[in-house]
Amino acid sequence: MSVYSYTVFETKMGWIGIMASDRGITGTTLPRPTPEEALISLGSKVRGADKDVRRLLDPIKRLSDYFEGKKVEFPDVLELNGSTPFQRRVWEATRRIPYGETRTYGEMAREAGSPLAARAAGQALGANPFPIIVPCHRVVARDGGLGGFGGGLEMKEKLLKMEGVKRKSEALNPKSETIGHVRLRRVP
Repeated sequence: MSVYSYTVFETKMGWIGIMASDRGITGTTLPRPTPEEALISLGSKVRGADKDVRRLLDPIKRLSDYFEGKKVEFPDVLELNGSTPFQRRVWEATRRIPYGETRTYGEMAREAGSPLAARAAGQALGANPFPIIVPCHRVVARDGGLGGFGGGLEMKEKLLKMEGVKRKSEALNPKSETIGHVRLRRVP
């Protein structure tokens, strides 16, 4: 039987929760305004887990550095119980997207071996229990728009800007401005 540990910790962008078993990380959260919200975001498995910062020091350090704006690699082992083979392939492909770059949902589907499954790749990313470690915020729509994001489009935009990502829609039309998911054209 697995032993589960969890903790919540504060970063520059808010409180993060992380949970792991003896087989790997089982979940992380996006930044939340309070430690209680981060804890709730980890889900019901927290009830049977031990609060143990020591077991989680390495991923805590990497996540803290990431939210300081540092380029960080996440080589952490993930416990993927309950996920489908397709989700695993999409998440592994997404883990390979370099810091500061984006890919499209279609590219993720192709890399997962299902080139016509862009929508399914989006659904797999929507079920991602490892935000930041599996950087689903780096996956955008084919037209350069943000697409979706479980943490909200404002958070996705913040993360991409923090990484220095210049989205295709901005590069193609420098006279426009994106607010949320709406692109406005600037009048000269």
